[in-house]
Amino acid sequence: MVAALRSFLLSWTSVTPVLGVLVLALAWGRDLGPVFVALVAVALGATVLAAVHHAEVVAHRVGEPFGSLVLAVAVTVIEVALIVTMMVSGGPDTGSLARDTVFAAVMITTNGIVGISLLVGARRYGSTLFNSEGSGAALATVATLATLSLVLPAFTSSTPGPAFSPTQLTFAALASLVLYGTFVLTQTVRHRDFFLPVAADGAVKEDDHADPPSNRAALGSLALLLVALVAVVGLAKVESPAIEAGVRAAGFPQSFVGVVIALLVLLPETLAAVRAAQRDRMQISLNLAYGSAIASIGLTIPAIALASVWLPGRLLLGLGSTQIVLLALTVVVSVLTVVPGRATRLQGGVHLVLLAGFLVLAINP
Repeated sequence: MVAALRSFLLSWTSVTPVLGVLVLALAWGRDLGPVFVALVAVALGATVLAAVHHAEVVAHRVGEPFGSLVLAVAVTVIEVALIVTMMVSGGPDTGSLARDTVFAAVMITTNGIVGISLLVGARRYGSTLFNSEGSGAALATVATLATLSLVLPAFTSSTPGPAFSPTQLTFAALASLVLYGTFVLTQTVRHRDFFLPVAADGAVKEDDHADPPSNRAALGSLALLLVALVAVVGLAKVESPAIEAGVRAAGFPQSFVGVVIALLVLLPETLAAVRAAQRDRMQISLNLAYGSAIASIGLTIPAIALASVWLPGRLLLGLGSTQIVLLALTVVVSVLTVVPGRATRLQGGVHLVLLAGFLVLAINP
């Protein structure tokens, strides 16, 4: 017992959140040079990885599909923290940061995570199996949330520009929360079996690869997860000027900052989905992908809508025409992928090409 506790306390995932807080204390309120900026960036990335690791431990303890839900919420908390801190430090010019980040998260989850998982799973097992009922319901929720929160603001006429009026923004925020809550109840209570891995005969697979952690280990990971989230929020605020300066120095548009945030936040989620695909648990990979997209919109938009009361400048949520086309094509392709309940390398390749198109157009609109 003592040896196991010592090993836990000395592991990199346990040490990193504490080091992240120490780096934050040293960097807070100071004018940082290039070396310290690089150190903060490394600490931020490592702390994000550690946070998601501890979320995975808690998720493994509570089991599926609750586990995927815990991961998605943890990732979204980090995403909201990054967006709000950068909007506060960036001033009025960051009014579109929430839109850029959420749209990037949707494209990365529905095309990147799904595409890589399908490719890895199909390459190893020939084809991948999943529950079309659960995945289809999740995809429908993603499409509805994205349309209500990101597409409609580009077509409303109450206020100039791609923005909601206060009444419209309130409705979008409340609708997002209702849809998210309904999805959570469906996934975890009413139709839990729709979101569990399936075998070729349609039977639900039991995950017997590893014993769940003890209550003590899960509680320890929960405490370290909270410490890591505090460190991530603070380090993001410290690092935000360097991120924006790096995007400008590379010659990329300001909107690419949102892509950087989404890539940083969703990298650990991608690794977890790929590991599930390698174990022939494609349903878990899709739960992670679509669950993260739903949480990204369903929790981020209400949080940003509430924060917009204090944030400077207007909150711009409406997508441009190019982004709307990419979103529509993604939804159509995703429907064709999910409906059969079986996919091959081809579907994975199609989704990854869509992700590549999004990244190219984000760099060169």
